[in-house]
Amino acid sequence: MSEDGIDLIFPDLRLPDEAVRLQAQARLDSLTKPVGSLGRLEEVAAHYLAMTGSASAPSLDPVVFTLAADHGVTTEGVSAYPQSVTGQMVKNFVHGGAAVNVLARHAEASLCLVDMGVAEDLGKVAGLLDRKIAFGTNNFLREPAMTREQALQSIQVGMDLAKAACADGKNLIAVGEMGIGNTTASAAIVSVLTGQSVEAVTGRGTGVDDQALKRKIAVVQQALALHHPSSSDAIEVLTKVGGFEIGGMAGLMLGAAIRQVPVVLDGFITGASALLAVALEPRCREYLIASHLSQEPGHRIVLDHLGLDPLLDLRMRLGEGTGACLAVTLIHAALKVYREMATFEEARVSGSLPQP
Repeated sequence: MSEDGIDLIFPDLRLPDEAVRLQAQARLDSLTKPVGSLGRLEEVAAHYLAMTGSASAPSLDPVVFTLAADHGVTTEGVSAYPQSVTGQMVKNFVHGGAAVNVLARHAEASLCLVDMGVAEDLGKVAGLLDRKIAFGTNNFLREPAMTREQALQSIQVGMDLAKAACADGKNLIAVGEMGIGNTTASAAIVSVLTGQSVEAVTGRGTGVDDQALKRKIAVVQQALALHHPSSSDAIEVLTKVGGFEIGGMAGLMLGAAIRQVPVVLDGFITGASALLAVALEPRCREYLIASHLSQEPGHRIVLDHLGLDPLLDLRMRLGEGTGACLAVTLIHAALKVYREMATFEEARVSGSLPQP
């Protein structure tokens, strides 16, 4: 669909190249190891190459996008932390002191920090892109989280970020977020787009106690009853109960898929963004890599709905892009195996005996 200057029709979005996947698998099968013995590492390499459309494995040049925004619904007591923590953590990111900074360095990935809608004026800060749409969303228990125009703007920002990253030669995009209250918004989105109950998809987020969890579930239930967002209209869902960073990440996924650049998802919130992106363009799903399984109960529901199998299960629930960074290290490893291991012929090692 096309709306107000943003074109959400992608006729040139191609599916991963199955011929390339078969070519890549043939090389993997010829390497000095029993066929299939590197398990999912082989699967990752072949899938990455099929997505890019080339069997020549490049050196990875990944970028991790951490998008930050605030949520008006935090006034309903749905988080263990005050809204001010979003801005404080963004400053921590800028100064290199957060988990995502450490793990992005470990993954040999550049880190791009984006203010999509933090509820304070952060000023001109080196190392932080200012793409602020508003000073946080509205409290969606009382009114729509944003206008439809703002929802479209958030997606466009993400698509533009992906376009610039790909033009700069980035060949793997990982996504993460920061925003107090965003598991509440994500629970609402996930419930609508998967058809699962609010209770099933809503977790403790920042670590709320039992009473706060009950309140959080009630807030999401009441908001959905108030707004009745249509599962057939992803923009309406984002408008009614979403977040600016959630829309931005959906745009990143769409923008990368158009350019055949794989996207590594993080946890539950990025999963909600993925549901939006796939609802807008189903072929986008083929360019998504699930990094890990979050402790948020709704994350498994998201991944099952998308048909994605996470690479890791480390009981993480931090966000920021931390799980995605760890998966980037595995993709580095998978492509190095593909590129650097010798074949049986090259190494003059005897292959397996024919089976009787």
